[in-house]
Amino acid sequence: METEKRKIGSGLKFALEYGPVIAFFIAYTQLKNETFVFGGTEYSGFIAVTAGFIPLFLIATGLLWRLTGRLSRMQVATVVLVVLFGGLSIWLNDERFFKMKPTMIYLLFGGLLGFGLLRGQSYLQYVMGEVMPLRHEGWMILTRRLMLFFFALAAANEAVWRGFSTDAWVNFKTFGLPLAIFAFFMFQGGLMQKYAHDKASGKDSGTP
Repeated sequence: METEKRKIGSGLKFALEYGPVIAFFIAYTQLKNETFVFGGTEYSGFIAVTAGFIPLFLIATGLLWRLTGRLSRMQVATVVLVVLFGGLSIWLNDERFFKMKPTMIYLLFGGLLGFGLLRGQSYLQYVMGEVMPLRHEGWMILTRRLMLFFFALAAANEAVWRGFSTDAWVNFKTFGLPLAIFAFFMFQGGLMQKYAHDKASGKDSGTP
């Protein structure tokens, strides 16, 4: 889903991408002990907040697409999985499906990256090539690392939602996962410097 690309402010971009997650966290802390009755069926606060999160997430993603003119394939896949697993949680009145959603997302992303590696390609480069100009070797190494990292996040999400309380999972989802992703890319600085590609001169920097 890509059209003419446009740039927006980093603050607005952050708000559209993470605003729904933060709103979910705030709403959950306020409503987690509440029970809601709809159509004769009782729903927990978690399910009610999930029901509010899905349209909010769709609106924010739609605005991001409208303002930037593009959505990455990963963003589109995330939208599909949010609607699918969030919808299952609401329909079946079972919060476990929504808790599985990060696992499915990271398994999908890791699997796609792994499939590309088997073909000798870095699908990550297609998504982030304009942001981080690297040589082919650098993209392959970074893609391999990110693939393993996604699989580790999927395993971590499974461990948290199955072994800990819902409160612990919400905190992990809201803060733990974004911080882990931020830390991962921060620790790739050496690789990015070594395999950086100077687009202006057409020359590579670092050791071949």
